[in-house]
Amino acid sequence: MPKLTVITVVYNNVRDIERTILSVLDQSYKNIEYIVIDGASTDGTLDVVMRYNDRIAKIVSEPDKGIYHAMNKGLALAEGRYVLFMNSGDEIYANHTVEDIFNTSPGADIYYGETEMYNDNWESLGKRRHEVPEEFSWKSFKFGMSVSHQAIYIRRSIVSPFNLRYKYSADIDWIIKASKKASNIVNVHAYVAKYLVGGMSKQKQRESLIERFKIFSKYYGLLPNVLNHLIIAGNLLAYFIKHRKTND
Repeated sequence: MPKLTVITVVYNNVRDIERTILSVLDQSYKNIEYIVIDGASTDGTLDVVMRYNDRIAKIVSEPDKGIYHAMNKGLALAEGRYVLFMNSGDEIYANHTVEDIFNTSPGADIYYGETEMYNDNWESLGKRRHEVPEEFSWKSFKFGMSVSHQAIYIRRSIVSPFNLRYKYSADIDWIIKASKKASNIVNVHAYVAKYLVGGMSKQKQRESLIERFKIFSKYYGLLPNVLNHLIIAGNLLAYFIKHRKTND
């Protein structure tokens, strides 16, 4: 039963934080270190967090320099063999999810699964448009972010801090770097996370896409990245045409 460190980053989200906390604390898998990093919230978020202070290993509440700076704080405090980021508003999929994951194939460097999307009213929107690949490697993101950070469990020894030069897409860079070091990556073939649509990357979509292009160019090369984006555009167009016909 390897220890898993789950890190939740939150700022002024009193509406959703308890739902996220309970999805972690109610896991049937008990060897979990839970860390909550609050950015000095002023809306009552910290009051909700403190209701569970006897079950949360570490709570930090102080100003930060953005989401990835806060996530780095959590990484610096983590002691588990594996780390998972489950930020405010998102959930671990079911109360047996972590147990099921570690029973899949003990000792992997990375475990990953599928994510179910939810809207602001917590109504299911179904699977992400970018379905997870059957086999995942550091090259898998060349056609888009196929695995979200809420759905990937990574051995802590192969992760590094988030690169703070990226404000909106540092999680992509972080996953790619870890994946390049991994020798055993396991697809658990199940939903493992629920994701609340509308985070920072959606609010700053143009800036996020520009950052993603830079990150992909760094790892895959500029020309291949341009060609890959033409394929992404074609796939996106086909996706919308298909769904429009279905709706009609």
